[in-house]
Amino acid sequence: MNVWFSHGKESGPWGEKIKCLAGIADKYDHTCDSIDYTDTFDPELRAARLLNILKINNNHDVILVGSSMGGYVSLVAAAEFAVKGLFLLAPALFIPGYEVHDYRPSCPEIEIVHGWSDEVISPDHSIRFAKDNNCTLHLIAGDHRLNTSLGQVEKLFKNFLIGFQ
Repeated sequence: MNVWFSHGKESGPWGEKIKCLAGIADKYDHTCDSIDYTDTFDPELRAARLLNILKINNNHDVILVGSSMGGYVSLVAAAEFAVKGLFLLAPALFIPGYEVHDYRPSCPEIEIVHGWSDEVISPDHSIRFAKDNNCTLHLIAGDHRLNTSLGQVEKLFKNFLIGFQ
């Protein structure tokens, strides 16, 4: 399985969360890559970049992992390119100014992790999406970055990956 990471608006491709999660994916023999979006804050350009990379690789044995804006990017790309799984961290969903608000991912497995104390993206957005799409939602202690809950995020990601063995 190929795991593609999409970072948030103001972070980078190999931040602490992505390094930790990539280490877990490596232990389960998944290939990992993280896309660099630091040249643009435009979520639609980021989604187009991810979609282009997926089409070039033309491999549907893919798991997309996205944090914040990267969650939106992953979800939008998964509407046009079938993937095996989506693991979203505090995804930036239903945000004014973002083009897509009707999410239709072509994906059998979706899990969301969102911090109760997130003041950047309300957990209500993830609750709405999870309810509309009948997917797994983990509401945990933590803020938008989830850094104080990284151990719990790692366990959830490990369990998510085990489902693909």
